[in-house]
Amino acid sequence: MRLSSGGGSANLFGGLRGFAPRNDRQRKGQRMRLKVNPNRMELLRLRRRYALALRGHKMLKDKLDGLVKEFLPLARQYRDARIAVDKELPQLLRPFLLARMGSPRGAVETALEQVGARRAVPLQITTTHWRILNVVLTRLEAKRRKTPAGYSLLDTADELDTAVVALRDYLNKILTLAELEHAIRLLAREVEETRRRVNALEYILLPELRDAIKFIKAKLDEAERFHISRLMKIKEILTRGKSFSSGSEGNLSQG
Repeated sequence: MRLSSGGGSANLFGGLRGFAPRNDRQRKGQRMRLKVNPNRMELLRLRRRYALALRGHKMLKDKLDGLVKEFLPLARQYRDARIAVDKELPQLLRPFLLARMGSPRGAVETALEQVGARRAVPLQITTTHWRILNVVLTRLEAKRRKTPAGYSLLDTADELDTAVVALRDYLNKILTLAELEHAIRLLAREVEETRRRVNALEYILLPELRDAIKFIKAKLDEAERFHISRLMKIKEILTRGKSFSSGSEGNLSQG
């Protein structure tokens, strides 16, 4: 599932960035009322804005649900990978200790320095990018060519060969662990930011727009009732004036 937030919702609701919700006391009844002019044009504008905010809230809520669904499996995968790497590290160091015990003094250190000094075939780490709900993630992959050991096989024990091969395989697990950790950090940041926007819409903007719409409707209804009562009063005065005029004309004709 892919839902991009860069095109529509980011432009429409870019002003909500950093728009954190207030505390529970302010949510329950101490919201600030929007300053609006109680006229029909303002009512239409607020209704359009309210409909837009509702659509944006639904989009961001769907994005938040999708991010959480993607985050939880990655978090479990990272936990398992972390446990496996930490568990394997002591077993990886054991052949080095055995090689150091079975080799002359300083032979293992010299061999490792010779391996590190071979710059002719450097380790190449390639990065590829992929997306989860518009969050750009990175995949790491190590590429190397098989080369000779680079140290004297006569001065070192056989355990050093096993340890070096195991260390090369261990590097891939380290890269996978780094990839997963980077992914869950980015997803956690995006989840937090999306949740702040959803809360800002749900607890601040939408209630304030509803209150403003109700306020304008109440003012317009009050003005309409006042206008109707004034028209009825004018009609009553005109009716009385006509009755008085017809009565006066009748009295003059009889006289």
